Amino acid sequence: MTSRSRPPGDDSAEPAESAGQSVPGTASAELLRSEPGARPRALVLSAGLVSAGAVALAAGALLPVVRAGSPGFTAWPVLVVLALAPAAAVLHAVVTGRAGLASGLVLGLTALAPGRLLLDLQLLADGSLAARPELFLADRLLALPPAGPGLWALVAGHLLTLAAGAFAAGTARDEAELAGELDGRRRWRLLGPVLGVVGGLGLLLPPLGSGNAYLLAKNAFEGPTVAMAGYLLLAALLPLTVLVAVSSPSAGVGKGGFAGAALAALAVGVPQVLAGLIVDRLSVAPGSVVVTLAGLALLGLAFTRFDGAEAGEAATGDLAGEARLPGLFWWRLATGALALLAAVSAVVGALTPVLKANGATPVPETPARWLLLGAAVVLAVPALFVFVPRLSAFARGVVAATWVGVVLAGAAVLSAALSVTEDKAVDPASFGVDLPVLPDKIGFSAGPGVTWTFISLALAAVAALTAVITGVVERDDDAADAADDGSRTSGNVLTPVVAAAVLAVAAFGTPVFTAPGYTAPGLWSDFGAASWGLLGALAVVLGLYALVVRSRPVAAASALTGAALVLGLRAAELPLVGSEYDGASAGMGFWLALSAAVVSFVAAGMAVAGSRRSG
Repeated sequence: MTSRSRPPGDDSAEPAESAGQSVPGTASAELLRSEPGARPRALVLSAGLVSAGAVALAAGALLPVVRAGSPGFTAWPVLVVLALAPAAAVLHAVVTGRAGLASGLVLGLTALAPGRLLLDLQLLADGSLAARPELFLADRLLALPPAGPGLWALVAGHLLTLAAGAFAAGTARDEAELAGELDGRRRWRLLGPVLGVVGGLGLLLPPLGSGNAYLLAKNAFEGPTVAMAGYLLLAALLPLTVLVAVSSPSAGVGKGGFAGAALAALAVGVPQVLAGLIVDRLSVAPGSVVVTLAGLALLGLAFTRFDGAEAGEAATGDLAGEARLPGLFWWRLATGALALLAAVSAVVGALTPVLKANGATPVPETPARWLLLGAAVVLAVPALFVFVPRLSAFARGVVAATWVGVVLAGAAVLSAALSVTEDKAVDPASFGVDLPVLPDKIGFSAGPGVTWTFISLALAAVAALTAVITGVVERDDDAADAADDGSRTSGNVLTPVVAAAVLAVAAFGTPVFTAPGYTAPGLWSDFGAASWGLLGALAVVLGLYALVVRSRPVAAASALTGAALVLGLRAAELPLVGSEYDGASAGMGFWLALSAAVVSFVAAGMAVAGSRRSG
């Protein structure tokens, strides 16, 4: 008997369904085994497609991906295991009647399949630029090496995995309906999105260290176009997949999503770690290590309880409410600490050299470093108040906005460094090959400021996620509920919020200052690496505005205050950066950003004032 056919007064099956467990004999198991509808058949078909895709991926590991080419080490045993293990897990879940777990596994694998497909397609676009020593490592200069049969097997495997996800989605939706509403007390599972962000950041770092002239290991932004698209897609989809999994009401779907995403991440990270350990002139780099550790941690979380009520909580009665407080304390501590670490890293990145000369050439400094210093201050001040109990909730909301200021300024710093170092000279001796040495080696390479700036970006992103998760925990906590009366923000705030949103779009899309010979990065034209910082800051600010009307007054005020500080940082680009250019003058973006910041502050005051009048 399923939940759809059970009489209204029969609650005997509710505990198992509300926990999202799919064990033999429960409604979800009956849905898989007994009912002749499309969903059970779809799940079986999905498992078959995943299995076929796994066989194709294993074949791709055995066959040459480049004609007349070979891998850098004997990697096929590991690659075959990484390909077949997810399919074995899906088949086991189907056979044992755990439909939620099976569908979650498939969807986790499917979500990361497009990024993995693009990584493999780099071998087709230009295999000589692909940093994939587990599949191909050149031993001579090759111009566009032709694809081999193994590559087509890999492509087929990813496409079959994508097809499997289309059939598994319906079963996952059914499992969510059977489970009911999300319990909201999966606090340890909230670590999953944090691990997803950490793994995503690892995907952006260089996967290998290389002293081989035929394999130039670069980070995602410096690598070839197709591989860059793959790494960026993986870095975005890994945390998103985990976030969707943890928000599923079905425990089975949540566990499966964690495990599927983890296995896909391990398939990317583990071969690179092994290559760094085994292959001559290659070394292990932090990127692949971070991805591997994040994947293992996600896999470990998939084996923990996903039930809404843990066994210990169910037995302690009123003590369950007291058990929440340490969880909130630790989340707030993590938010404040990570934000402060990000600010400190930004300060070090701003004060240390961004570039170093390869010769006697004078080293230029980027004016954007002062904007990064300002972003560190804007983030550090509210982060300090996160540790003050009475102000923690408000300060946490501000931190959830001001972290993007580090992204805004850091992208400008990294863009300046990239534009100078992209054509730097290379010393052939550093690659262990006998090539003519340039008589006058000139140019620049990245200095320690670039490393610290990237670290600040990573820490700021993780701090933002912990701030959001802390907000979720605060809403579940009685102490946080006592901070306001639970009412929504007054509708009067809508007008200034809309006005601020329009001004913000224009502020980030137009130059803050103009100067002779200076071309400002933009969103509509002159789009460059620094423009990604503008785009990210605008997206965060607009997202905050969209959440205001659905938030409690105090939360709305903190979000609007954070948005105002980000816009103020945008306006501060005129004195902080523009002062380094001769003849600089205020542009339209300065006045627009300043106006948007003022309107945001006014809206924040209206949100709090409206709450007091209604009380």
